[in-house]
Amino acid sequence: MPRRFLKRYMPSPERIKQSKSLRFMGSMLHDPNLWHLNRHSVARAMAIGLFVSMLPIPMQMLVSACVAMPARANLPVSVGLVWLTNPVTMPMIFFAEYKIGTMLLGAPERSMPMELSMTWLASEIHHIWQPLLLGSVLLGAVFAVAGYAATMLYWRIWVGRNWQRRKMRRRHQN
Repeated sequence: MPRRFLKRYMPSPERIKQSKSLRFMGSMLHDPNLWHLNRHSVARAMAIGLFVSMLPIPMQMLVSACVAMPARANLPVSVGLVWLTNPVTMPMIFFAEYKIGTMLLGAPERSMPMELSMTWLASEIHHIWQPLLLGSVLLGAVFAVAGYAATMLYWRIWVGRNWQRRKMRRRHQN
């Protein structure tokens, strides 16, 4: 994984440590392992961020950060990935998770209204929560494993390619 590319888009540790909204975390943010860009910390961050992004819960960024810290995963990557489920993509993702959950549970599918509302959600939540939660956890686990494996593989390929390039340059210099 190209470190320069990731570093270009990541906020600096100092900037995050000085953030007023994150002061409650205190010295936990000072662990240098949370900011390292290496194969293992980024792969763990991918797994955590992808898993949490698939959960239908509020405050996904906080959950991702709280899981990333003890796992020694790269904090900015982990927290940034939860934005895969943003207001534009969230309805489609949660609907797919619900469909997967109903299929696995063999539960009858509830009809969706043309326009979602809090009233509809409050009246139907007791019917849809189990399939939605099952689909969310399953899809999150699949994405987490795939993201971890893909990151580890891509990083290994990237490093191998760089070693080959260096080897070729040394041959041409001699």
